[in-house]
Amino acid sequence: MAAAAGDQFLKSVFHCDHIIIMANAVSGMQVDDACKLKFLELKSKRNYRYILFKIEAQQVVVEKVGRPDESYDDFTNSLPSDECRYAVFDFDFTTDENVQKSKIFFIAWSPESSRVRMKMVYASSKDRFKRELDGIQVELQATDPSEMSLDTIKARAF
Repeated sequence: MAAAAGDQFLKSVFHCDHIIIMANAVSGMQVDDACKLKFLELKSKRNYRYILFKIEAQQVVVEKVGRPDESYDDFTNSLPSDECRYAVFDFDFTTDENVQKSKIFFIAWSPESSRVRMKMVYASSKDRFKRELDGIQVELQATDPSEMSLDTIKARAF
């Protein structure tokens, strides 16, 4: 009987340790300096149309950058269908007054088919990461492509 109680205690301790380790991993997420540098280049020099970021070894890193001539379709096609990502997209548009404008979108991509743990890590790290990117004008969260269609982007830009 005492052995069973001891086993239950060890299971409880392991479970608590596992939760604490997960919480520390999430709250201790680092942001690679390249993320901030690439974002500044997108914002000020317009060297890129978009940037994809992924979490790798408890750190947000740049996964891919899109050339300035790439389209919104190029951007959406580069997102994985079963893994979460953060992305920024520089959207150019013309207002009703015929004025050229640009808005920088932050997109939290969390497809329904991605793993629950991955969704949790991305969701809990999003605000911390977003604070590192000064100049985000519009935020969008999407779980499937229809939630970030070009029409949705256009509507949110105005």
